Amino acid sequence: MQPELTLIPGSAFGIYIHVPFCATRCGYCDFNTYTAAELGGTSPDGWLAALRIELAMAAAAVGPVPVDTVFVGGGTPSLLGAQRLADVLDAVRASFTLAPGAEVTTEANPESTSPEFFAAIRAAGFTRVSLGMQSASPRVLAVLDRTHSPGRATAAAREALDAGFEHVNLDLIYGTPGESDDDLSASVDAALAAGVDHISAYALVVEDGTAMARRVRRGEISAPDDDVLAARYQLIDSQLSAAGLEWYEVSNWSRPGGQCRHNEGYWAGGQWWGAGPGAHGFIGDVRWWNIKHPNAYAQTLAAGQSVAAGFERIGPRERHMEDVLLGIRLRRGLPVTVLSGTEHQRARTAITAGLLVAVGDRLVLTDRGRLLADAVVRDLLDD
Repeated sequence: MQPELTLIPGSAFGIYIHVPFCATRCGYCDFNTYTAAELGGTSPDGWLAALRIELAMAAAAVGPVPVDTVFVGGGTPSLLGAQRLADVLDAVRASFTLAPGAEVTTEANPESTSPEFFAAIRAAGFTRVSLGMQSASPRVLAVLDRTHSPGRATAAAREALDAGFEHVNLDLIYGTPGESDDDLSASVDAALAAGVDHISAYALVVEDGTAMARRVRRGEISAPDDDVLAARYQLIDSQLSAAGLEWYEVSNWSRPGGQCRHNEGYWAGGQWWGAGPGAHGFIGDVRWWNIKHPNAYAQTLAAGQSVAAGFERIGPRERHMEDVLLGIRLRRGLPVTVLSGTEHQRARTAITAGLLVAVGDRLVLTDRGRLLADAVVRDLLDD
């Protein structure tokens, strides 16, 4: 049962749309995604019909609020094809009004894109594309079970730029078993050569229940080493900084104006409706999550019922913890006014240790502090 939702005035409002379809499952992935063989039920058209119902319910729940950002993620949204992605955006417009200059992003797998695809979604109103590159090394891609060829991601990025996208992101993963410094350095160079204005880089995390976790457990490959991950992060930051991309969040770098506004909304405590199977939303003091399986999701909406599988109310203590956890990861830093008295004392200890620096009335992670961001948060927060 969906609780009553009350928007906080003046806060950015976004819509996240989860596309649950993938052609194959990558060995490291634990997202709520399904191949055609795993579904045996809901088709993309059935999912889209259900999505339209949920978006209409969302508009009735939150009222006539302009949408600042839309993010279509997954899964593999580009598997829908350009026309269905245009239909997704039309479904948003049918229930909501996009704010002037709204950012509209889709994720995409390089193998399911083309110049025609990018031209069509740009014409439909998408303003930003995020492409999964992961690596330029064939052997690293093989360990990750990625199906695209090493050069396809950067070629796709150039196609998106040629289609008129000003904002294009490439995602990298570092710390894959068998990856060398040279592999990673070449991947960063290839991403930069594509001319994109945004690069995200994430340390490989071996999640329980994934194919990669089973390979690590059998001793076929080694789990990522923390010291290696730290060195790789420094390598990435050095190369990107030298090329004119600045970090604005611990795992994200951009040229001026290239920041992802939708993700900034998450980090700054904004509000969003999460639509689609397994999507999470957060409005006012309520966080909720949808039914995960696409078949059950579609059937529930067809019956006119809410697809919220559960929810929690975020109290002042939980909100404070999230403000610190997310705010400290941003280059603009965490306002010192957020901290309690004892947390102020701990912050001074972190400054003395070289993990934080005071910049005006904000606390900003140092280069060393970025490597230990989670530990900095744990040490700051009151028990």
